[in-house]
Amino acid sequence: MDKLKLIKQELNNHADVEKAASSAKYFQVFPGGYGEGDRFIGVTVPNQHRIAREYYRSISFRELEDLIRDPVHECRLTAILILVLKFEKAKTETEKQSVVDYYLGNIDYINNWDLVDSSAHKIVGAYLFNKDRNLLFNLARSGELWQQRIAVIATFYFIRNGDFTDSLEIARLLLNHEHDLIHKAVGWMLREVGNRGFATEYNFLKKHYQIMPRTMLRYAIEKFDPVLRKKFLAGQV
Repeated sequence: MDKLKLIKQELNNHADVEKAASSAKYFQVFPGGYGEGDRFIGVTVPNQHRIAREYYRSISFRELEDLIRDPVHECRLTAILILVLKFEKAKTETEKQSVVDYYLGNIDYINNWDLVDSSAHKIVGAYLFNKDRNLLFNLARSGELWQQRIAVIATFYFIRNGDFTDSLEIARLLLNHEHDLIHKAVGWMLREVGNRGFATEYNFLKKHYQIMPRTMLRYAIEKFDPVLRKKFLAGQV
């Protein structure tokens, strides 16, 4: 049996109807929801990680394409977890670039927030850290929700390495975004900047907080001193 069939068989072996229903509700698969049309079979994330670890060395990109493009959410997430492992274990720059190219070539299927958040910083961010980063700004300006979230979350790798510049610039670009999932992502990255450089986040917020969506601001100031947090929320900074 080929690797693709084995992976799908293992996923189906761990399927759970009740969890599938819960996940469908949580990820808003209903008409008009951000996950409209997505399908769940109810496999836990730890089981998907285990399956990814078991098969990432042996599955080819060709086989993986059927998995990453599958309508079942857990198939796509497992494929993405495999890609993360392939990238992290790559021994050459050429191997890493192959993973990045494959990831970007299938970007239309990285189409829910957990798929993005499990991979963008670990693949795209890690790869671009010492390279030209125009790709991230192209994604941020794309008008496509999930591509924009990839741009935001990719900068988490930079933040963890003490580089805040592009995180703040992309935050500026998306200050007026209409979607709550971008507000949360930007606010989260601003909070991570503040965890490592409070003054940098504070100065950014002081300049922009009055036009910032409320959700974005709340995420950004979540770990501030309660008194300062109240001042920001009251518009008194």
